[in-house]
Amino acid sequence: MPDSDQHTYDESKVKTLSSLEHIRLRPGMYIGRMGNGSHGDDGIYILLKEVIDNGIDEFIMGYGKKVNIDVNEQMVRVRDFGRGIPLGKVIDCVSQINTGAKFNTDVFQFSVGLNGVGTKAVNALSEHFEVKSFRDGKYKQAVFRDGDLLVEDDGATDEPDGTELSFIPSTELFPKYRFDNSFILRRMWNYAYLNCGLSLYLNGERVYSKNGLYDLLSEKIEGDNLYNIIHHKENMLEFAFCHTSSFGETYYSFVNGQFTNDGGTHQSAFREGILKGINEFARKNFHGDDIRNGIFGVISIKLKEPIFESQTKNKLGNTEIRSDLVNTIKEIITKFLFQNPETSEIILDKIAQNEKVRKEIQAVKKASKEKAKKLSIKIPKLKDCKYHLNQGSEKGANSMIFLTEGESAAGSMVSCRDVYTQAIFALKGKPLNCYGKKRDLTISNDEFYCVMKALNIEDGLDGLRYEKVIIATDADNDGMHIRNLLLTFFLNYFEQLILADHLFILETPLFRVRNKKETLYCFDEDEKKAAVEKLAGNPEITRFKGLGEISPGEFGQFIGEEMRLTSVTIDKLHEVPEILKFFMGQNTPDRRDYIIENLV
Repeated sequence: MPDSDQHTYDESKVKTLSSLEHIRLRPGMYIGRMGNGSHGDDGIYILLKEVIDNGIDEFIMGYGKKVNIDVNEQMVRVRDFGRGIPLGKVIDCVSQINTGAKFNTDVFQFSVGLNGVGTKAVNALSEHFEVKSFRDGKYKQAVFRDGDLLVEDDGATDEPDGTELSFIPSTELFPKYRFDNSFILRRMWNYAYLNCGLSLYLNGERVYSKNGLYDLLSEKIEGDNLYNIIHHKENMLEFAFCHTSSFGETYYSFVNGQFTNDGGTHQSAFREGILKGINEFARKNFHGDDIRNGIFGVISIKLKEPIFESQTKNKLGNTEIRSDLVNTIKEIITKFLFQNPETSEIILDKIAQNEKVRKEIQAVKKASKEKAKKLSIKIPKLKDCKYHLNQGSEKGANSMIFLTEGESAAGSMVSCRDVYTQAIFALKGKPLNCYGKKRDLTISNDEFYCVMKALNIEDGLDGLRYEKVIIATDADNDGMHIRNLLLTFFLNYFEQLILADHLFILETPLFRVRNKKETLYCFDEDEKKAAVEKLAGNPEITRFKGLGEISPGEFGQFIGEEMRLTSVTIDKLHEVPEILKFFMGQNTPDRRDYIIENLV
């Protein structure tokens, strides 16, 4: 029996961590992914959200109509004008887990932060954290570093009531992080849409909505609606939807002001309520796809005790609300359709068009039945991973698939990937330009059909097998062309994949600069110049022409923890057709002139 200290199991090996120590040791349990700020769900934005949520909760309860948010390169400062944290509990509320007024439904009836963790996590994961509470002419201040209390102070003040929180994320836990203002602005607008009358000032710029979800939907689809947006608002429920000329169905859902990126009970009830409401009005039994194809919808509900399926609250799990929510939405929609015959007629025409398209695709599917049967067993060119998003496991939530060009690029990635969460799909060559092509191309074209089956998005995003779909092409002309062809495919037929923040582009180094002691990888000319200066002398410089030139030993780090990804986003739905027409249509001279003028 080994007698070394590492095999000794006694009282000395049993540790009790403080609240904040546990958060620092296991940050993923509290804020989900860490990241570097390149994705909207990275940890630094979750920290920002948790701090802002306190001001939003005050507004919901009727206290304070303004929140100031200032984000510099590192420092974040949030000032609300609510009631302020009770002065005697300021330190406990930002350092002791399971301490907070949000457990008391007399004080906070509809709060996202029901677990008493929010600001504690921000405190624990910040190298500098400061809280100030102003109440009735008095203040309490506390300053922390890495969760440890450094300074506390109190006294008289002429500041209006409210709370001010400022923090700098820990560079030890978030190395090389960077706040992206576009992600923050998008989050601010969601807050504004969900809280009519609340003014948010982001670095002095006002974000405000008068009409709530109606404004959100108008901004997203701008000009692509087939009829006036159907909008309903009451105390506990608000929703808006309309049909567009797009394929598929797209939804944004919220609970108590929290964006539920992965939907949940309220979103599925919304979809069913729309289906039942239209069928009830028409006295028909339309197919769900025929009714919902082209729909863009938004729903927000308030719950006293929401149950989320993850710590970061991306999916609602309250099953008991489903039946009542479906019936309520169905009755509202049925009544609206009877009262608005012009809108009803447009919707029925859209359903008829959808039915025609669906039957055309079914005919192609029937012809491809044998192919589908083979592909259900094995999809050519797919090196799959073990865990998938649609399995509902924690590891599946980290799954990703790389769409690469050719066998050489795939070869480098296959040998260094994480076989549990990273899949590789090698394209044969340049895919077909599908701009302007009918929907049935996704079935009849072998390459696209395989991509669609690999992702399992034939019938929508519910069965999506990977959290991230990553386009990984060479940084040369051919690689950029393939990237554009893939983007055209997804924008044309599966824009909901992009709207749900699942599509990314992999950034890989263009240069390797090294001497005998050190190797540096550079993603652009500026990084190369800095690397040459750092290594001095006459370092060796290699220009990577393609992914296949990067050895498997090198490639591992570029798809590992420090992987650089660029998120593909759509700000306004109506812009997509124009963008596709310009870049992928027949306007070759205009496109050529644009590229020459903007070529750096």
